[in-house]
Amino acid sequence: MKYSSAKIGRTFVIKFENKDNIVTALERLVKKEKIKTGFFVFLGGLEKGNIVCGPKKAIIPPVPNKVAFKDAWEVFGTGSVFEGKTGPQIHLHTSMGKKLKTLTGCIKQKTEVFITLEAFLIELKGIKARKEIDEVTGINMIRFM
Repeated sequence: MKYSSAKIGRTFVIKFENKDNIVTALERLVKKEKIKTGFFVFLGGLEKGNIVCGPKKAIIPPVPNKVAFKDAWEVFGTGSVFEGKTGPQIHLHTSMGKKLKTLTGCIKQKTEVFITLEAFLIELKGIKARKEIDEVTGINMIRFM
């Protein structure tokens, strides 16, 4: 295990609106506000999109188990943002439900909000960390500097 301490910076309360792409909108916000590191929680609805629900098998490097969803799901999730080589790296995980079905996984690009989604973004300051691709797993992981 590796770790680092941080101080809490600014707090943002975010209201996503119908059809907003959650990943793209978060990327725009963290770039505009120059947030290098932070975490967030969110709740609301997602209309359609893609998530990765674990690997297909427990092998390294993992092969993602991609699942598409549609027709509006209730969601609750959390995520992080770290600076990376190409700018902010957004990592979102959610548990979502519709009737008696549930999905849990990592939200990917092109995931749209249904009606509204509320989020709280907490900026972290004084931490020297970034996201980089791990050569063994191929996964974008935190690297403490």
